[in-house]
Amino acid sequence: MKRLLPLAVVAALSHVAPSYALFDDEEARRAITNLRTDLTPRIERLEASSRGQLELANQNELLRTEVSKLQGQLEVLLHEIESLKQRQRDFYVDLDNRVRKLESAPVAAAAEAPAVDPAAESRDYEAALNLLKDGKYKEAQTAFDQFIKHYPRSAVQPGAHFWAGNAALQAKDVAVANNYFKSVLTNWPNDPVAPDAMLGIANCQQALGDAKSSQETLKKLVERFPDSSAGKAAKQRLARKP
Repeated sequence: MKRLLPLAVVAALSHVAPSYALFDDEEARRAITNLRTDLTPRIERLEASSRGQLELANQNELLRTEVSKLQGQLEVLLHEIESLKQRQRDFYVDLDNRVRKLESAPVAAAAEAPAVDPAAESRDYEAALNLLKDGKYKEAQTAFDQFIKHYPRSAVQPGAHFWAGNAALQAKDVAVANNYFKSVLTNWPNDPVAPDAMLGIANCQQALGDAKSSQETLKKLVERFPDSSAGKAAKQRLARKP
């Protein structure tokens, strides 16, 4: 009996060992399954987050590209605006120089006028013209009007009226502009600025919606001053009309 006891214990242990090994394997599988169950949603969330970050990065790159394009377009527009402003200033300077060359000789009536300060007269005229060049049309119109009243015998009265008309037209005060241009033709019909004043009248008529009268004025301008710059411009405008 004492001999059988160890054998029984050995037999019992031989049955327990496989059962213990099988229990460990199932626990490991459950642990792996639980781990997979726990990790799968995390991995999916990470993948989704990575995709979202990639899409966001792509969108940011597209936005940067669009902003760069818009900045380029803005720079082009700003350059064009500055070019237009410069061309307008050049036009005023060129036309004024042409007028001044032909108006440099003082009129005979100036000798009978009260003495004025030539420096002040030139300064006031330049100041009004500079306001016009800078696009300050209302201020320029006022300045030319004051010049006209303060220097009634000035040799540059025709030019002052003409520039006052231009300032008024740019300020959308079309009726007043038309009166200034008509004053040039009435009082100084043969002055070098007369053709440009007639072109100004045509522009006023066009602005007022009277296209027929504008066309008639352009035709008269071509007939009366065919070799002037204004006459040539009028001829080109008439040629463009269908």
